[in-house]
Amino acid sequence: MGNTKSSALSKELLEELKSNTKYTEAELCTWYQISKQQFEGIYASFFPDADPTAYARHVFRSFDTNADGTLDFKEYIVALHLTSGGKTLQKLEWAFGLYDVDGNGTISKNEIQEIVRSIFNMIPAEAQKKLPEDENTPEKRAEKIWAFFGKKENDKISEGEFIQGVMDNKDILRLIQYDEPQKIKDKLKEKKQ
Repeated sequence: MGNTKSSALSKELLEELKSNTKYTEAELCTWYQISKQQFEGIYASFFPDADPTAYARHVFRSFDTNADGTLDFKEYIVALHLTSGGKTLQKLEWAFGLYDVDGNGTISKNEIQEIVRSIFNMIPAEAQKKLPEDENTPEKRAEKIWAFFGKKENDKISEGEFIQGVMDNKDILRLIQYDEPQKIKDKLKEKKQ
C-alpha cells in the first residue's frame, strides 16, 4: 500500500477504521494527520494559565506508535476512539504506556514523578490549594501512588500490576490522570474540522 504520509486514505484503512471505531467515513476523512506542535497547541488552548506542554508531549508520545513525530491517520483515530469510547482495559493499557516514559515495559518511581509533575503543570494554582494535604504537590501525589503499589524506592511496576492496582482502587485512577480528557478530545475534533 502507500505510506501513512500520503494525502489519500486507502480504502482498506478506511474500512478497517470504520469497522473498529464509531466514526463515520466523513469524520475519518476530515482528520488525517496531526503534528506534535499542533497537538501541543491544542492542549495549550485549554490551559491558558498553565503549562500543559510536558503532559501533551507524553500523551503524544504514547499515541505516536511509530515514533515519527506525527500522529498519522490511524494513530490519531485510534487515540480518539480510545480516549472517548475505548474499553476500560484498553484505557488502562494506554495509561501504562503513558507512564512508561522510557518504553521498557515497567514503570519506575521517577517515571511516576515525571508524569505527575506534568499533570500538576496543568492544574491552576488556586485548584492546587484545594487538593487534599497528602496530594497537593507533585511529590506528595507521586509518593501516594508509589505507596499504594507497595514498592520500594528502586522497584518497578509491571503492566499487569498497574492495571490490576488501578482496577482494584478507583482512587488511584483519580491520582494518575488529569480530569479533563473529554474537553481535550472535543478540541482535537474541532481543530481538525
